[in-house]
Amino acid sequence: MYKLFGVLIASFLFTGVLAVPFINFLYKIKFRYKLARSRKVQGTTLSQLHKDKAGTPTGGGILIVIASFLFASLFYAITQFSLNWTAGILFLTMFLFAVLGLFDDARKMIRVKGRRIRPLPAFSKLALQVFASLVIAYLLYENLGINSVTIPMLGSVFNIGPIYLGWWFIPFAAFVIISSSNAFNITDGLDGLATGLLLIALAAYWALSGGTNDITLFIAVIMGALLAFLYFNIFPARLFMGDTGSLALGAMLAVLAIMTGHVLVLPIIGGVFVIELLSSFIQMFSKKYLHKRVFTIAPIHFHFQANGWDETKVTMRFWLLGAVLAFIGLFVATFGL
Repeated sequence: MYKLFGVLIASFLFTGVLAVPFINFLYKIKFRYKLARSRKVQGTTLSQLHKDKAGTPTGGGILIVIASFLFASLFYAITQFSLNWTAGILFLTMFLFAVLGLFDDARKMIRVKGRRIRPLPAFSKLALQVFASLVIAYLLYENLGINSVTIPMLGSVFNIGPIYLGWWFIPFAAFVIISSSNAFNITDGLDGLATGLLLIALAAYWALSGGTNDITLFIAVIMGALLAFLYFNIFPARLFMGDTGSLALGAMLAVLAIMTGHVLVLPIIGGVFVIELLSSFIQMFSKKYLHKRVFTIAPIHFHFQANGWDETKVTMRFWLLGAVLAFIGLFVATFGL
């Protein structure tokens, strides 16, 4: 176990060394956050809340993915660890969703004849997520032989074994991956919020992964890179994650949950991500069918900020909620073991 802490520290230092020149590079190519026009709600717009963030580099996800890939390649090259399907699927997940996020980020930043290209249409973005998720789900089913889910707590109380899904596992896993990816993407709206919550969730799955293996090794590498990124992402942020990181890391969290056999506690361990996603759905449903707003601005972290909470207050309290939910998830997952 202590060797994995060394991996985490080494990954942190490796990413930290790359961070400053990478941020300077983003400034040079003008890959920076731009405020979108937003409708005024009760005298407040999202642009007004975040006017100080304009111009901040927004390619942190690129840094996390590249640093993780480079460090992992170096680690596998100089140690006795060897690449296998577990590691391959995890890195493929990050790569596929990072490419999708980068394509969307680039469309928002790059200008053609003085005009910004519109973001990727929602339907097209979802279709690409579905395709990538089905590929990953198929590999989990075919190459790792994962085709069942275990009911936490109730399974121990009533002696219920794993539920075998057969081929139905593939659409189930794809749904979990898509949901987690989008939930993390929606949560990534305040400085440090999503990154801190992900570190908490990863720590919980590290505890559930059981010993030293490719899953814990991967978690250690990613956590080290995230800690280095968080240094620059804490309020006031010098670097944003962007869709490149949020889509990739959200999908990665889902795959880790599936691999550890504790996917059904993911809605608890990642409970804040679920709340964020639901708040957006509730807002869209209410606006479309009830013609009124439930939240001042959705997702819910913007609601609190629009109603007078300082950004750091929202972030810290959501981190606290995330930690409590992670402990509850660990209790549920390990009950009866």
